[in-house]
Formats: sequence, structure tokens, C-alpha cells
Amino acid sequence: MMEKIAILWPEIAMFAGTCVVMLVGLSPRAEVRRQTALLAGVTLAVAGLLAANSPGVAGPLPGMMGFVKGLTAAVGLMLVLLLAGTVDRAEERAIAEGRTAFNPLRSTRGEFYSFFLFSLTGVMLCASAGDLIWLFLALELTSLPTYVMVAMSGKGVRLGDRAGEAGVKYFFLGAMGAAVFLYGFALLYGATGTTRFGEMAAFFAAEGVGPMATAGLLLALVGVSFKIAAVPMHFYTADVYQGAAAPVSAFLAFAPKTAGFVSILLLVSAVGWLPTGGQAPALPGSIDAALWLIAALTMTVGNVLALLQTSVKRLLAYSSIAHSGYMLVGVIAGPGDGSFTQNGLSAVLFYLLAYGVTNLGAFAVLACLERDAESGEVDSAADLKGLCRTRPVLGWTMAICLLSLLGFPPLLGFFAKVPLFTSLLGAGRYWLLVILAVNSAIAAYYYLGLVRVVMLDEPSAESRSVRATPFVSRPVAAVASASAVVLLAVLGNGLMVASQAAGQYQRPAVGDGHAARAEARTSDDARAEARGSDVGAERR
Repeated sequence: MMEKIAILWPEIAMFAGTCVVMLVGLSPRAEVRRQTALLAGVTLAVAGLLAANSPGVAGPLPGMMGFVKGLTAAVGLMLVLLLAGTVDRAEERAIAEGRTAFNPLRSTRGEFYSFFLFSLTGVMLCASAGDLIWLFLALELTSLPTYVMVAMSGKGVRLGDRAGEAGVKYFFLGAMGAAVFLYGFALLYGATGTTRFGEMAAFFAAEGVGPMATAGLLLALVGVSFKIAAVPMHFYTADVYQGAAAPVSAFLAFAPKTAGFVSILLLVSAVGWLPTGGQAPALPGSIDAALWLIAALTMTVGNVLALLQTSVKRLLAYSSIAHSGYMLVGVIAGPGDGSFTQNGLSAVLFYLLAYGVTNLGAFAVLACLERDAESGEVDSAADLKGLCRTRPVLGWTMAICLLSLLGFPPLLGFFAKVPLFTSLLGAGRYWLLVILAVNSAIAAYYYLGLVRVVMLDEPSAESRSVRATPFVSRPVAAVASASAVVLLAVLGNGLMVASQAAGQYQRPAVGDGHAARAEARTSDDARAEARGSDVGAERR
């Protein structure tokens, strides 16, 4: 018990901070309510420090926990800066002007930041998960607050009914995804007799992956595909990203995606990568084929549909789908020889860091621009024409982040994408390598097109009418993101080493599988005997 608590101190800190934020947000004094963002940032900073000192855990990916928790806290701190003014903007103005009195039922600032922290706590708990039940609860803790955040984000600026509609779509499709992967979890339990990942890995190492386990894992992967916005569970993405406020869209592009990929890594590492006749290790055939198909379709569908968009938020939404496809190729490539350039699992973890930081900057620029205090944020590419001339800081931030998403050297995105290519090359996945290269070229078309709009086009009357947001922390978040994209490309070697350690895969010995199976059977026999004793007692 104490060992489990020792790895949960970051989550405990997050929960305590969330409770404080919720209470502070209900204060009748405006100066007290405004401290919710600061308290959320302090909570994430404390959790990040505790995560840095978290002990490793036994399992196929023992080093992933600390890296993911630290990544979540770091990106979460940047997101706190971006979320200012997302909710209660008109309400707080009316209270300040004396037009209305404070009503705790109408004030949602405390709840909004609490949901934000709860969702990030769920991401951390996914990294701590040692069994299927824990993972399911952590995934739902990550997802359920985001449904409400999407719907609430329409209160900060006038988005019409789009935020509410987006929240409803997101909720119902999310419920379907949860049902699918939960059924897959049930089949995995039925096939192995255990919910623990370590015991499942040992069982599969000894007994192999049977039909029921294969069906369970496939259903689980399809269900979790909703979290990462991968085909065939991607349909909601563009509508939800466009309907939510830009800061919430930035959050959606990071938190559920990180939780989803952590879950996928845990699930597939329980099955493991087997040697294939002297070639690089590979997943069992049907699972490998399913992931191959999902990755190829996700990359292609995301990039092709992004070509057709005039809305920047929808473009970034389809781009997010494509990036999920990129990261899935790292899962397929597997652990390789363990080096950073050959380990696809390490490449996925480092890519999550690079994508989270970079994508946040692109959405932050949109969050920094608006028509007026009531009509809300900009969205059309026409609104960004000549941004480097009218607002150089925001314009260059957008250009840098878009080029990094493209993988343009020497920015952070380039150093995140290269290991995906090299891990595929080392695994001998040449056709998937070709598909990845072609999709990168397709992505270059729309990324560079938007960069041209920002940097080279003349400002139009429409773009000149756009004004800057009054919230100072939003441009700070944008500049912090662009700075990280540049600086981490130069100084990020330590993060690469950390992701390499986090992605080291340890396959259990075959003998452990027999022991796990024997233990499971013994437990089943003991439960059956206990049930028989209870029945006999009732008869007597």
C-alpha cells in the first residue's frame, strides 16, 4: 500500500490543489476569485516537482511514469496562462460595473479550473496505471471534465450555440468510445484471468495471444482511438475544436491525446514485440496489421482533409488527427534496439512533448486575437493576413509553431519527427515509411500556405480590424511556446535522454508467465472453493 502511495504524490497534490481552487472560485470577492489561475499553476508546479522525484515502477515500461507526469505538469503550466478569460468574462465585467450582484450559481471560474486540474490528474493516473480497472477510471477522469469544459467555454466569448453543440457531440461520441474499450478490457480479463498489466505480459509471454485476447486488444485500441482522434474515431474532432474556445481546443489537443497514447503503450507493451526471424521485433500479426491500417488512414485522412479548410481551428484539428497517425508509427516500430534513434516508444513520448508545446503556441495566437469583447476570437485564415506586420510577436510565434509542426529544421518538431523515421527504418517498415514521408509532404502544403498568409500577404481591412486580447497571460503563453520550440531544439538533449529511459521496454521471462498463470488458476480455485463452502453452509 505504501509503495502505491509513494508513486501517487503528484496526483495527491493535484487533488488537494483542485479542492482549494474549487472553494476559492466561489468567493464573493473578485480579488479572491482571480487567484484561481495562480493556485492552479502552483498546484501543477508542486505536482511537477513531486513527479521528478517519483520512483520507477515494475512493468514492461517502468520508466514512463515520471516522464509523462512531468510532461503533463509542464504543458499544464503553459495552458494555465492561456486559459485566462475563457469563462465568466461578461459576468465578471457586469459585477465590476455594478450591473449585477455576485451569484455563486452563475460563477463558473472555480469549476472550470477544477475540471482542468481533474483532467490533468487523470492523465497522470494513466501513467500510474498498473491494471485495466485503474486505467479505465483514469481515462474517464481525463475525459469527463473536458466535455463540460467545451460547453462552458462558450460563456467567455460569444460563440453562439457552437460550444454547447460541440460539448454534446463530444460527450455522446466519447461515451461510445468508452463503451468500446471497456468491452475490450473485459475480453482481455476473460482471456488472461487478470487485470494487472505485469501478469498479463507474463501470461502472454508464456501462453501466447489467443483469439479472445486479440479481439479484446483490438476493441480496446479502437475505443482508445477516440482519445487520440485517430481513424475511425476521429469524426468529432473538427467540430469540437472549432466550437470550443481556442484555449480549450489547445487543451483538447494535448490532455486526451497524451492519456490515449499512454494507454496504448501500456496495452501493447503487455502483449509485447516478438522477434521475427532475425528481423526487428514486431507485435502479433493481427494487432500489428490493425495498428498499421489505423496509422496509415489516420495520417492520410487528417492531412487530406486539412487541405480543404479555411478555418484555422479546423485545419489544426485535422492536423491533430494526422499527428496521431505519426505517433502510431512509433508504436508499430516498437522498442528496436533501445537507442533513441531506433526506439519507437521513446520517439512517441518525445513527440508528445514536442507536439504539446508547439500546438499550444498555434492555438495561443488565435486566443490572443478577437473582433471585440462580445463577438469573440478569430478563426479564418483571412483574419491572419500580414500578422507579422501588424503584430510581429504573434505573427512570428504562429510562423515558428507552424514550421515546427511541419518538422522544419532546426526547430523542435524536426528533432521529434526524425526518430519516427529512423525507428521505422530500423524496424524494416519501408511501406509505412513511404506513407509517412508522403503525408509529411502533404502537410507541408497547408502549413506553408498558412505561413505565407502570416508572413508574406499584405494586411487586409479584415485583418486590420482584429484587436488583441486584454488578457496579458495569453500572449505570454504564446511567446513561451515559441521560445520552447527554439530553445528545446538546442538544449533538449536531456529530454531526449529522459524519453529514451522512459521508453525502455522490458519483456518478462517465459517462466514468469507460467507462474502468473498458475497463480491465477490457484486464485480461481480458491474462489470456487469459497463459494462451495458458502453454499454448503446455507444448506445446513
